[in-house]
Amino acid sequence: MEKTRPIGVTILAFLAILGAVNALIYTLQMLHIVPVFIGTVAFFTFSLIGAFFWGLLVFIWLWVFRMLWEVNPQGWMFVTLISIFNLIFGIINVIGASSWQAMAPHIIISGLILIYCMLPGTKDAFGIPQ
Repeated sequence: MEKTRPIGVTILAFLAILGAVNALIYTLQMLHIVPVFIGTVAFFTFSLIGAFFWGLLVFIWLWVFRMLWEVNPQGWMFVTLISIFNLIFGIINVIGASSWQAMAPHIIISGLILIYCMLPGTKDAFGIPQ
């Protein structure tokens, strides 16, 4: 029998797409293709290694989107871990002299994803025990 996708899982999947778009913007900023729009960014100067890792994160977010779209429980676990990692990375950037304004989209998107993952209805959709 085919699993149905609740609206909450659909919203979570589109939040993962938003995370991919955010990572893509940071990738392009590290390559100096797109300027930094808001605030000063201390860690995001021209960096091929940083651009590579942010670009890799774009593909990870897209993979997570596909897993969530298919209502795969491993997708739930992976999106939870990635959002925690992104929150820690964003907070380290703020501590490391990047402005809060520059890192706010990154922190807010990751925080929303983590909060949404922890909701009981979302856990139920993936068969995760409470």
